[in-house]
Amino acid sequence: MRVLVCVKRVPAPGAKINVTGDGLAVDTTHLGFTTSPHEECALEEAVQIIEREGGEVVVLTLGPAEAEEQLRYAASVGGTGFVLIPNGGADWDPQRTASAIADAIRALEADGGEFDLIMFGNESADAGGFQVGVRVAHKLGRPIVNGIKGIEVTPEGFTAHRAIDTGVEVYKLPKPAVMGVKEGINLPRYPTMKGRLASRKAEIATMELNAPAGGQAMLKLHRPPEQPSTTEILGTGPEAAAAIVDLLDELGVL
Repeated sequence: MRVLVCVKRVPAPGAKINVTGDGLAVDTTHLGFTTSPHEECALEEAVQIIEREGGEVVVLTLGPAEAEEQLRYAASVGGTGFVLIPNGGADWDPQRTASAIADAIRALEADGGEFDLIMFGNESADAGGFQVGVRVAHKLGRPIVNGIKGIEVTPEGFTAHRAIDTGVEVYKLPKPAVMGVKEGINLPRYPTMKGRLASRKAEIATMELNAPAGGQAMLKLHRPPEQPSTTEILGTGPEAAAAIVDLLDELGVL
């Protein structure tokens, strides 16, 4: 089994996002970065599949040179191959990103064989565009299902499960296939000390690719106004018990 997982370097969830003075970029001065959570689950699912079926997990990212950090994290939790497509630190639009990734996949398959499964996060944690995985699948002419919360390997290909309001949808996809995975499909493992040490020696291939800009262009970023909140201290120690009971009664909890 040969699986490719596409990941993205994004600001750590919960971080306060500031915008540069010109409104054209995120101010990264004091930001921490991580792998987009949906994609972290996609990586874990790919590693679990390979642990059961055998094979390899190739992890690919398009981003700045610093995204090597996310690839080395992938190495520490079970990834076996790593590819970085540098973008010079600029955010590429979804069409350009998908074109470059599709070109990279074709090159990797020409060199090492077809990927049975290509996995994306359902959407990235920063842009949340829901586009890149679908565009890559379309360019490669392969079936895709998004919102996946369960994957089974079958002799013919894969069975994918997607939760909906009224139950679960079940899809059967032939190999090769593409899936967009949702956070919660699994609980990603923590890197072991052995994995962290091995990740330092992981070989990361760089693919210098370019693609024409698409039809979408970012005009300006702006932060929504902050919603102030107030905190009322009902008291300290046992004397606060009566005030807490009154508040719970007011909220209808009691």
